[in-house]
Amino acid sequence: MNQAIHFPDREIWDEEKQAVCFPVLVHGMQLTCAISKDVLLERFGGTQAMDVFCENRWDLEEEASDLIRDQQEDDQGWVWIS
Repeated sequence: MNQAIHFPDREIWDEEKQAVCFPVLVHGMQLTCAISKDVLLERFGGTQAMDVFCENRWDLEEEASDLIRDQQEDDQGWVWIS
């Protein structure tokens, strides 16, 4: 794993966005990563988005790392896993 990218265990459920959001530190600067409930459940199954996220955390963090390295942030500076 790239040591310049660090994922603290501080994921939250965002009711308005219907997504699990989780912070990432990239060279000391904080970004926000997110995956929508629909995408999460479609990809991994299950019914509870937070539980599914926690069960698949390592894969999702690796995917988010790839998106960050490819500079795939949106206009708000968020990285959305699709």
